[in-house]
Amino acid sequence: MAIINSLNNFRVLQWQKLKNKVHRDREKLFIAEGYHLVTEAHKTKYLKELVTTEKNTGFEVPTYQVTYEVMEKLTSLATPTKFLGICHKKEPAAYGNRLLLLDQIHHPGNLGTIIRSAAAFGIDTVVLDKSVDVCNQKVIQSTQGMVFHVNVIKGDLGGIIAELKPRGYQIIGTDVKHGVPLHTMKPHKKHAVLIGNESDGADSALLGMCDTSVTIKMDDKCESLNAGVAASIVLYSLSLNFASM
Repeated sequence: MAIINSLNNFRVLQWQKLKNKVHRDREKLFIAEGYHLVTEAHKTKYLKELVTTEKNTGFEVPTYQVTYEVMEKLTSLATPTKFLGICHKKEPAAYGNRLLLLDQIHHPGNLGTIIRSAAAFGIDTVVLDKSVDVCNQKVIQSTQGMVFHVNVIKGDLGGIIAELKPRGYQIIGTDVKHGVPLHTMKPHKKHAVLIGNESDGADSALLGMCDTSVTIKMDDKCESLNAGVAASIVLYSLSLNFASM
């Protein structure tokens, strides 16, 4: 296998374009950096190609060995990785019974954390509306590979909630002050949880479409929680009550 050492190599230029959302959407591909993420992509069969500085890898996909300088151009990490995966975007799947609806989550780290928690606590589908791109490198890194294990789609939340309610889904909002205590909520078998923007919470019109809302009891000196932390607490608590039903 010849080592790619030119920064202007055709493949290198194509891979680099995947840093741009427009190109990712057009090609239906994205980059996953690091051995762990590449392994998760390979296990779930979303790994299309492997770019690496190593000679032997063990991954059964088309593999391209590159120099450190080439990898440095491709990576978004402070210290270039040895393994970079070119991955297929997942096609949307059926909703399943347990959904997470995300309204205007703009921080990549928050979205990645939420997707990771969604995978940990049994969420089938994450729906994004007006949020950061799920294939943003910081999002992918923050998911720790769980993005390959959860159905993540984009959609208009108002329209989706209107679609879900006649199908028997319980819509659960999150409200800092007005809502039933989280620990008392026993979700229905089919339910969707709405998590709002980091600063302003969920849109009031969307909250008005919810069947009920929950509140996380906190010390009075703390007004609110980071969206990623709040989502994780809500999903964990609901998973306990759901499992005990």
